[in-house]
Amino acid sequence: MKVMKNIKLLFIALLMPIFLIGQEKQNNFEISKSIDIYNSLLRELNLNYVDEINPAELNEAAIDAMLEGLDPYTVFIPESEIENYKLMTTGEYGGIGALIQYDGEYTRISDPYEGWPAQKAGLQAGDAILSINGVDAHKKPTDQVSELLKGQPGTEVTIKIKRYGSDTPIEKTLKREKVKIDNIPYATVFDNGIGYVSFNSFTKDAANELKQHLIDMKKNHDLKGFIIDLRGNGGGLMNEAVDIVNLFIPKGKPVVFTKGKSQHAGSVYSTSNQPVDEQIPLAILVDGGSASASEIVSGAIQDYDRGVIIGQRTFGKGLVQNILPLTYNTQMKVTIAKYYIPSGRCIQEIDYSKNGKRRTENDSLNSQLSTPNSQDTLGKPFTTMAGRTVYEGHGITPDIKIEPRKYATATAYLYAKNYIFDYATKFAYEHKSIAPAKEFKIDDATYNDFMNFVKEKKFTYTTESEKKLKELKKMAKEEGYLESLQPQLESLEKRLQDDKENDLIKNRRDIEELLRLEIVGRYYYQVGRIMASLENDEDLEEAFNVLLNKNKYESILRP
Repeated sequence: MKVMKNIKLLFIALLMPIFLIGQEKQNNFEISKSIDIYNSLLRELNLNYVDEINPAELNEAAIDAMLEGLDPYTVFIPESEIENYKLMTTGEYGGIGALIQYDGEYTRISDPYEGWPAQKAGLQAGDAILSINGVDAHKKPTDQVSELLKGQPGTEVTIKIKRYGSDTPIEKTLKREKVKIDNIPYATVFDNGIGYVSFNSFTKDAANELKQHLIDMKKNHDLKGFIIDLRGNGGGLMNEAVDIVNLFIPKGKPVVFTKGKSQHAGSVYSTSNQPVDEQIPLAILVDGGSASASEIVSGAIQDYDRGVIIGQRTFGKGLVQNILPLTYNTQMKVTIAKYYIPSGRCIQEIDYSKNGKRRTENDSLNSQLSTPNSQDTLGKPFTTMAGRTVYEGHGITPDIKIEPRKYATATAYLYAKNYIFDYATKFAYEHKSIAPAKEFKIDDATYNDFMNFVKEKKFTYTTESEKKLKELKKMAKEEGYLESLQPQLESLEKRLQDDKENDLIKNRRDIEELLRLEIVGRYYYQVGRIMASLENDEDLEEAFNVLLNKNKYESILRP
């Protein structure tokens, strides 16, 4: 019986390569057949369609439709967008160094980077871009304006803007530079001896930058703990994530391994250097915007029980992409594998192969008003090196969960519809200076002025309660109850309206905080905004509590 079983297994093993070769031939035939059909269809359309067609546009639409059925990270990159993808991996681009946003009429400067051409030329947050090199920018969204602003370092770009408080357009000529976005825009050691780095991205040299900050802090301070803030960090280069873990984990330890269809897609990435510090208490701050490389770092640190993860569950992007060259200077970013962290778990949130909900490339990972909306259901259990139970499939679940800040409808509308942004523009025009970033507060006079500003702008919004009440009235009418319920419904509607009028007062704390950060950014840019945001930071306070309490720290990592 055993002999027969072995013969059967051998027979299957011999047939397997033949089956795979046959399958590959069948796939190649289907590809050739599909290409022939597509070429003939496009040719006949061009010859016979009643109106003129644009073959290039049709081709790109067909490609996008084909990739739509896969995952959101497998995308076609036309030649015009290659610079944007270089920025994702290198953190560098040729341009003026400013964030921009579209308000429905004009694209405006929203955040000039300190020390780069836009800021040095005097461009300010709130400036509306009227034209670029003579090209009208009215009604042009951010992607189109961005393309006009970018270019080879050293070349000039002339921008005409409209500024708050002035009716006369201002024209400025800037020289583009090779702009490098900081991986670490802010680092400090607090008075309690805890080191902190705000970590924005994983582009080239990110690990070396973090290493140098850590070495300098250890050299110049009696460092009692170290915090890496990965909140809102959407990731980047995998090798930088591995090297960052290596700062705290011994040489020769696996950090992440990948598995895919191709043999080349399967690799193990291990630490290759001696660590900088294996003992210092470590905390990683994460949220729903922490993705990809951020999850490799936080997941590996958790799996090795090397530090405490604090905040909200991470995004859950465990897919590995590679950029492949195509013809005519185009490219494709394609998902080639999934990555797994040391415990063996994959952190991918959605299984796209099973028609999981698709998230687009434009999904915001780091909006101040966004909160994770997936359920904290438990996946397959795994264990850390110390035997703690961790779960697969839902990003990285923190060791200490902090409830995300939830904003009222009025607050969300004020932020999303740019009322807070526009008031900060007005405030900066009227005030030439403010107190230092850490000290600036919104006083009563400023908040009253803000409420008057909002009132003059005729701020309005619809609450969920109003939507439900409208649905109730419609249903009552359809079912014949509206007449008898009319007095109660009208009374309820009035109560809701009265309460809405007090929303700016009821939600002052949250609105004031967003307003404070926006105003501080006008004077002290990104660094000042980070410094101000840390003044009332619940995640940071929890990190302090854990790192300065040895017993609590050890009880979490080695229960």
